Amino acid sequence: MKRPKKEFGEVLIEKGIITPDILLNALDAMSKEDQKNRRKLPEVLVEDFNVDRNKVYQVVADFYAFKTLDTTNYTVDDTVLAFIRKELNGLPVSIRELAVEHRVLPFMTDPENPERLFVITPDPTKPTVHLIARTFPYRKFEIFYVNFDQYEELWTRVNIGRSTYKDKESSLREQSPMAAMDEDAELYEQVLEEEINKSGLVDLVENIFMDAVRVGASDIHVIPRGERVTEFHFRVDGKLSLWYTHSESRAEAVAAVVKDRAMNVDRFERNTAQDGFAQFIIDKRTVRFRVSVIPVVGKELRSKLESIVIRVLQEPQIGNAIEDLGFEEHARESFLKAIRKPYGIVIVTGPTGSGKSTTLVAALRQVMNSTVNVLTVEDPVEYFIEGARQVKLNPKLDFEGALRAILRHDPDIVMVGEIRDSITANIAVKLANTGHLTFSTLHTNDAPSAISRLYKMGIEPFLLAYSINMVLAQRLLRKLCPKCKSPITEPDVDALRRIGLSDKEIKSSTFYRAIGCNSCLGGYKGRTAIHEALYFTKDIRKIILEAEGLVDEERLRQTAIAQGMKTLRQAGLRLLKEGITSLEEIASATVEDE
Repeated sequence: MKRPKKEFGEVLIEKGIITPDILLNALDAMSKEDQKNRRKLPEVLVEDFNVDRNKVYQVVADFYAFKTLDTTNYTVDDTVLAFIRKELNGLPVSIRELAVEHRVLPFMTDPENPERLFVITPDPTKPTVHLIARTFPYRKFEIFYVNFDQYEELWTRVNIGRSTYKDKESSLREQSPMAAMDEDAELYEQVLEEEINKSGLVDLVENIFMDAVRVGASDIHVIPRGERVTEFHFRVDGKLSLWYTHSESRAEAVAAVVKDRAMNVDRFERNTAQDGFAQFIIDKRTVRFRVSVIPVVGKELRSKLESIVIRVLQEPQIGNAIEDLGFEEHARESFLKAIRKPYGIVIVTGPTGSGKSTTLVAALRQVMNSTVNVLTVEDPVEYFIEGARQVKLNPKLDFEGALRAILRHDPDIVMVGEIRDSITANIAVKLANTGHLTFSTLHTNDAPSAISRLYKMGIEPFLLAYSINMVLAQRLLRKLCPKCKSPITEPDVDALRRIGLSDKEIKSSTFYRAIGCNSCLGGYKGRTAIHEALYFTKDIRKIILEAEGLVDEERLRQTAIAQGMKTLRQAGLRLLKEGITSLEEIASATVEDE
């Protein structure tokens, strides 16, 4: 049973750490706090009465029979730091967040029992500490008290790879007067500016941008979770995860600083969606960012919260040349044959974030030279392509207008960012039929369904049959980290059969699982593409010409497979058998071949 706080206070008095007056004043302060949010006596003594933190919590540890671990008695080298990072990275995201927030670290395994984990924290009495400790993959654990200074020094070394953020326990604990303000807009902005200036938000936001670039994130999500809580999430290798939680400033102040860094975004407009862009030099490279802002609902009626998503437009991480994109032999040969034709359309299809733009840029670089005029129309322009003339859209020049203008601009090769509607589709077909090589993208699940989509947009079958060179469906799969991936000794044979492998393939292949280490993210590092290449042969064109009211997608698919096309599932299984990716990745990114 937990002992009364007064007994603990008496121990502090006996040791000369506090006086009786300080104890009485602290207990009185606690009695005035809301029952739900009432702080513990050690917190009140440290925060309100400036009592030495290490002395107070050493008594706490002794009082509740926790052992003390002195990190200076150990050699904390790169091996120890790598162990701590690995164990933290192996936790579920929500538990890892709690570990960082409550200052809980896995330090080492018991030298006498490798199944027992030593967990350290400067406050071992928090119930959350036990929850976190139980989550580590060890049969037993023991919680040790470590003084605050030693913990901070160790955490700095563990977390050295990230930019420095403000400590969450800064002096900015006081409530902003904004909560009691009326709707006076000028006063609102004045107080907001004061909060920004005193909170170091500018440094925080700029560090977030730098971190996103350095870890290879494709997107930054700035999400308000309450009046004074803002979360920053990074999408790395296609997966979204929490990177940092900021609770020192109002969410409106954080959004204002992010919007200040972007062009074409009005910081003082909070009631409509906005789109803008930003550009910074990071690590001696110019990196552009596309910024999307939308208003969202908060619990407080007066809250003016906004969700912000920032696309990081840096050079593609999976390669700039076709050879780097992960093509298997048939798909690569078909793609090269299609883009080397003097005219016709090459369409890359797939969902958002499947690497379509990367593939088209690689294709352009393959066929560009000084003898051809290359024009692109995108909204927005994601990558600068040296040697191409890239059309910038504006209120007076929309997507349709730019495409029509291109027809009069003597192009040889045209890249249309996306076939959006029947108008765009018809112009793309017209470009192909007038002797131009045209690249574009479309949002469909596989290659045959792209033909159906264009047919439903009103493109006649004979135009589809003779204007398209090929349709390439694409997905991105996360690659297993080569440093920590682990062979599966007893694979799930039924699951492997269901996903499309034969018993012979299962027996002759080695499959791996994601583990997680200090050089990867949850066992995965980097991505590679898989492709479904539907090249337009005479047989494929004949099937499309025979379409009467409906394109026979299944017939297209089976004919293409007979001619060498690999489906997305088949392309993924090749990577699975080669130990490049995992069963889970294949199952999540592809559908079963029927």
